[in-house]
Amino acid sequence: MKLYTFFRSSASFRLRIALNLKGLDHELEFVSLPKKANFDPEFTALNPQQLLPILVDGDDVLLQSMAIIEYLDETYPDPALMPDTPSQRAYVRAISHGIACDISPLNNVGPLRVLENKMGLDADKRQEWYELWIKKGFTALEALLVQRGLSGKYCFADQVTLADICLVPQVFNAKRFDCPLEDYPVLIGVFENLMGLKAFTDAAPDNQPDKA
Repeated sequence: MKLYTFFRSSASFRLRIALNLKGLDHELEFVSLPKKANFDPEFTALNPQQLLPILVDGDDVLLQSMAIIEYLDETYPDPALMPDTPSQRAYVRAISHGIACDISPLNNVGPLRVLENKMGLDADKRQEWYELWIKKGFTALEALLVQRGLSGKYCFADQVTLADICLVPQVFNAKRFDCPLEDYPVLIGVFENLMGLKAFTDAAPDNQPDKA
């Protein structure tokens, strides 16, 4: 099993967490996003989307972090990353997709490059953009956790799920961009609990061999 990763990629961070939780041995292949190595022909041949992560498992070349984590949970089901009932799973997916589909795509390296290089926005305007989507997304997620009353140590009671795998990298990024987080005590409490787990700390950007 081989993981194509970059230490600061949120989607790669998600997959590193999932692999750690599953206890799956894997080789690391480092792909520098600042050097635009994801646009190299060899990488593009593996992933025409030119995105990280990629997971190669035997003959399978797997793309998109959420799809890969679903594959891992179906192929290596212990420990499960989703709850038991359909309604509980829908709740976990709502949190997960709220991050992976609504927040992260607007704040990752591609859009930020466009804002800088194509639209000419300066650093202050790019920061304003970043904080806007963090505030909108985290405000909704905080309300969801409070209203549903299903969170505990983690997003869903005391079971680590896909929601937690998505939450931690997004909080890391918000902290890296100095976004105010005091209005999200439930989310940050869950984040702090998760960072007490080895699977999460080992996957963190600062603990990756390719950290600049």
